Amino acid sequence: MLVPDREVPGAYFVRIDGTDQSFVDPMDPLRLEFDYVQRIAEVIDTIAPPGERIRAVHVGGAGMTIPRYVAATRPTSAQLVLEPDAATTEQIRAIIPLPKRSGIKVRPVDGRTGLAAMPSGHADIVVVDAFAGARVPAELTTAEWYEDVARVLTRDGVIVANITDMVPFAYAKRVVAGIADRFMPVVFALEPSTLKGHRFGNIVVAGGRHIDHDKLTRLAARGPFPYRVLGGLQLASWVGHHKAFTDADSSQSPAPLGGPATFR
Repeated sequence: MLVPDREVPGAYFVRIDGTDQSFVDPMDPLRLEFDYVQRIAEVIDTIAPPGERIRAVHVGGAGMTIPRYVAATRPTSAQLVLEPDAATTEQIRAIIPLPKRSGIKVRPVDGRTGLAAMPSGHADIVVVDAFAGARVPAELTTAEWYEDVARVLTRDGVIVANITDMVPFAYAKRVVAGIADRFMPVVFALEPSTLKGHRFGNIVVAGGRHIDHDKLTRLAARGPFPYRVLGGLQLASWVGHHKAFTDADSSQSPAPLGGPATFR
């Protein structure tokens, strides 16, 4: 459901099963309230300068925060959102509709089905930010899934995914291993408090030929709540012996401690 923001008139949180999935300010699509969403936007900004048209696929839509951001910063971009929750999409269209001629198309289909129907080499970026309640669906973190993502991306295309976990990161390490098996270089970003084991939180993982570790590190350090960005040998050491999930042994992300929460 849509919950009005008490501080920003006209803005809403998209709340599903008690968890705030996204924040939308239709009057200011550059306002990215959640920190992890800012990290996703920074990946987009490093692969294509503002004003440059891109082709984007979004797996998971909720309030369409990132598609709105891309439409505002890169007009004429072609964007496809795969969002199986048709009821939420209809509510979004009724209360905070997408801008006219935004270039954003929404299909009421899950990520695996929607991506499988797409042509090879179609997208410059695939953004995976999909949750069933407060957990990432198991089928969106397997080696087979990343193989299909790679097929849909151009040769220089990039994947960026939002997941959640906490120390000892047994789940996240397997997700990062799966992305690293298919995309290089790879970086991941998370709050220092999450890295140190103080809290459950978001982890943004990005991989592809145009990933700029140094630039993403500088951007993440500028925010009011700086993120750590890890890559290279540091990332390899962090992942250690963990292997990618497969369709045969996939798993949802861990449930957040204490039940539903808002992750920023």
